Amino acid sequence: MISLSMFRGVWRYRGFVLGSVKREFQSKYRNSLFGALWTVLNPLAMITVYTVIFSEVMGSRLQGVNSTFAYSIYLCAGALTWGLFAEITTRAQTVFIENANLIKKLQFPRICLPIIVVLNACVNFAIIFGLFTAFLVWSGHFPGAVYLLLFPVLALQILFSIGLGMVLGVLNVFFRDVGQFFGILLQFWFWFTPIVYPATALPKPVRELLVFNPMAAVIASYQTILVHGRAPDWASMLPIAILTVLCCVMGLLLFRKRSGEMVDEL
Repeated sequence: MISLSMFRGVWRYRGFVLGSVKREFQSKYRNSLFGALWTVLNPLAMITVYTVIFSEVMGSRLQGVNSTFAYSIYLCAGALTWGLFAEITTRAQTVFIENANLIKKLQFPRICLPIIVVLNACVNFAIIFGLFTAFLVWSGHFPGAVYLLLFPVLALQILFSIGLGMVLGVLNVFFRDVGQFFGILLQFWFWFTPIVYPATALPKPVRELLVFNPMAAVIASYQTILVHGRAPDWASMLPIAILTVLCCVMGLLLFRKRSGEMVDEL
């Protein structure tokens, strides 16, 4: 099996993977006055802005929800999880190029690099989403046991992100325009996803096009759980589940087939 042999190698190099994650986390704040405290201050500032400003400006825009914090929770649920998707895909598409010297000089399973990207992104996300969860508890908007349904949605999103990221990462080694194009696409993709606005604000013909946006169902699932406190529409997640499998398989096959050529291209 392709994945089995690859991930056996990753397990043998688990020390390298975890050490890389630790070094990157530490290097972010090595020469700063507040050090790792910035991992708390930055997301805390973002959540405060969303809560204080947007709850006043946009508080009445969500239909069927009367809470003062409804819009800020809606926005955080979408923006924070979109940030995880954007970080994984953006970093995965350049991970082989950025680590060209490492790839050329050391012998290790190259698949470790995308895994390091995912782990780093998840560490950052865990900190910021942990603070957001604390805000939900403090404000009395914690959804209860339904909160646990976030985890299968999150797992699916991470797999989709790294599957897509690996495809882009391999292609970007041979065709550098791929990275530039995806950066532009990601901006349009963000605004075509109901994060800042509710889907009901879109004209009906445009709203019907959301079915072709795989991230729309993911973001809507987070918002349903956290804003409305109920289970998401699992049927709406089926297309992205299928797409996730396709991206992961394609990414692994493309990586396995082209990993030798990447060294020469880099």
